[in-house]
Amino acid sequence: MTLLDYPGKVAATIFTFGCNFRCGFCHNPELVHSEKRDLNNQWTEEAVLNFLKERQGLLEGLVVTGGEPTLHQDLAKFLQQVKDLGFLIKLDTNGTNSQMISDLRQKGLVDFWAMDIKNSFPKYFLTVDKTFDLSEIEKSIDLVKTGPEDYEFRTTIVEGLHEPADILAMAQMVEGAKKYVLQKFISRDNLVNSEFVGRKSISDEELTSLAKACEQWVEKCEIR
Repeated sequence: MTLLDYPGKVAATIFTFGCNFRCGFCHNPELVHSEKRDLNNQWTEEAVLNFLKERQGLLEGLVVTGGEPTLHQDLAKFLQQVKDLGFLIKLDTNGTNSQMISDLRQKGLVDFWAMDIKNSFPKYFLTVDKTFDLSEIEKSIDLVKTGPEDYEFRTTIVEGLHEPADILAMAQMVEGAKKYVLQKFISRDNLVNSEFVGRKSISDEELTSLAKACEQWVEKCEIR
């Protein structure tokens, strides 16, 4: 159960396995690296749906995060079953599958989008440690911004990866958005790349100043 992952809602969170990025600062290496997969902590689709059935009237929504949920081609089928139980759905995505985002929107299967913006475009491949078609990010930003559903864009700010100019550039990438969130990176011992252990975010004072500056392009920029 979570009171934080779905703004304003009491929700449950599930994590899908697999990601097409390798962000070194990621807190979920067991969802990214197959050799770290926790075989003792896997739920079948049936088990998740039964869990939700038992909590109808208690939980308001389900947060589907990862990993990267849009890697799973049966995602729409699963989300439809969740919607049929009367739950709201929040989907976290890195925005690399604009076609699936479009399909899920057309089917009305997502009530809240949270899309990660990893860095300014010149630093994107460095940040995610992968190459891909950057136009997918632009397409997904446009889809999320222009839909009727609630949404937020967000960036985890990491020392050595993000400079003030990158943060302002990302705000311009999502220009016109209702909300852009700057998330402070908090290190822990188990990350996708151990080289990031011990790194920090930038100072609260600088983040506050940058959040205010970002509001030249977005309606609201908050620090989390």
